[in-house]
Amino acid sequence: MKNAAALSEGSVTGTVVGAPAVADPPTRDRVTQLLLERGATTAAQLGSALGLSPAAIRRHLDAMLADGDVVAREQTVRGSRGRGRPAKVFVLTEAARVRCGTHHYDNMATAALRWIARTGGAEAVAEFAADQVAALEARCRSAMENAGDAPLARAEALAGALTSEGYAANASTIASGGQLCQHHCPVAHVAAEFPQLCEAETAVISRLVGTHVQRLATIAHGDGVCTTHIPAQSGSTVTTVRTDR
Repeated sequence: MKNAAALSEGSVTGTVVGAPAVADPPTRDRVTQLLLERGATTAAQLGSALGLSPAAIRRHLDAMLADGDVVAREQTVRGSRGRGRPAKVFVLTEAARVRCGTHHYDNMATAALRWIARTGGAEAVAEFAADQVAALEARCRSAMENAGDAPLARAEALAGALTSEGYAANASTIASGGQLCQHHCPVAHVAAEFPQLCEAETAVISRLVGTHVQRLATIAHGDGVCTTHIPAQSGSTVTTVRTDR
């Protein structure tokens, strides 16, 4: 009843009370992170920070209101106030804040990458991402020493190495070659905002299997599994990587 009252009294979008609210999980996580960092924030400020249209940010806020993750209230204005009602601001509920505690390090990592992006630009973020996966690449390469040179055989060995790293990976053969699937991503919340992490990881997969690969889906982008296609071919290592998002 409380959620319905909040929507009917000050709905962000003006949608019918009781209508299902749908929001993209990665984007919703980004909204949550911003509210956690900034406190009370208007829809316009959130949309501007995330590069979302007014309609898009309203959709996410409606979903969060319906789920009890945020509350809406009038903005406190100090001093003289102009005409019209104060802008509405959104604040995380206590329950939402408690859940955010499980992503404390994700939030810190995201804040750090935002700082890197502001001070060094996108190239600095890409360099940081490449540096972060360098140690993973070295460990996986060591685990694949006896895998041979065939890309598909190397993909199977890589899946085992990634599973030991917590990625819950498996490799399979398909008509057009092979497929490497990762059912867990330790950095999904951060990579949702910084795809350079996914791109760096894809480059590592390409070098380790010894051929060009194509990333077809990522958990960070909202897919259920990170899926990488490995063409049915052999030959020298190709470091050019195409990441589809």
